[in-house]
Amino acid sequence: MKSIKFTLKSPPKIDGLSFRKFAGEIDFPDMLKIVEAVAKADHQETSDTLADLKHSYTHLTNCDPEQDMIFAEVNGEPVAYSRVSWWQEEDPLCRIYCYFVNIHPVWREKGIETALITWCEARLKEIADSHPLVIPRFFQIESNEFKPEFNDLLASLGYAPVRYFIEMVRSLEDFPSAELPPDVDVRPVAKDQERKVWEASCEAFRDHWGFAKQDDEHYQRYISSKYFQPELWQVAWNDDTVVASVLNYIDHDYNEKNQRLRGWTEDISTHRAWRKRGLARALIVRSMHMHKALGMTEVGLGVDTDSPTGAQKLYQNLGYQKEKTFITYRKPMQ
Repeated sequence: MKSIKFTLKSPPKIDGLSFRKFAGEIDFPDMLKIVEAVAKADHQETSDTLADLKHSYTHLTNCDPEQDMIFAEVNGEPVAYSRVSWWQEEDPLCRIYCYFVNIHPVWREKGIETALITWCEARLKEIADSHPLVIPRFFQIESNEFKPEFNDLLASLGYAPVRYFIEMVRSLEDFPSAELPPDVDVRPVAKDQERKVWEASCEAFRDHWGFAKQDDEHYQRYISSKYFQPELWQVAWNDDTVVASVLNYIDHDYNEKNQRLRGWTEDISTHRAWRKRGLARALIVRSMHMHKALGMTEVGLGVDTDSPTGAQKLYQNLGYQKEKTFITYRKPMQ
């Protein structure tokens, strides 16, 4: 597909600046360069590869990149891009119209961010017009603690922080103790049990902030990703019922790019009827031992600081320490 240029009503005055739509996979190398430059400037560690971008754009949900993306170029070179999508959350019931702005650090604070945000909001309003107006609707964008100027821009445009998430890390030394209840056992997950474990994890997160219904498209995206490593899962069973799980993985691209030996103890969940019995703690400790046996020197995870289960406190008690803070911003859609 040929790139399609278009004009914005009030673009910033930058010589050679133009805007266009997504041109297909030919854009992936330039997108990856921008992602890597953004990560470096914002003190983030990325593991994205061209294969990851292709996988992500093969499994988009509620997004047509040919209509839902915008690129900013200076003298024909991509310097920024954005993409919009949407989903419906269950508790509280609302519809989220989400986008991101990836802009090369060299071109920040010159008006391009505002131009992209304006375009994204307008496109999302077009999409929202096709949806029934019966529940609250919000624009949403993610940021982090290392982008004060961008966060100030969001505030000036009417956005406010609604949630904070942190990345936590723990060295694989001096493991804490933990025991499973006697009516629970941990065993490997058979091939025909993988979806059952995933569905149990989704159900356990249903009462968490930001939960959106997960369907077969989400499952197919997950099992075709590099993060799907069921041989590393720690799953607690009561007979044939999944009562808790940690869907561990090792991101080898991340470790190679960032010169780390880190495993990830992610998607930590417990069936609501089995909470407060030490299951998550026991599975996390088992995961730590496993990652160390596989040659890792540390483990990481992400957590909502206002999790209804008090997860952050559990992880702190297990020795995890905060490394980075991520911020979710929202603005009501009028």
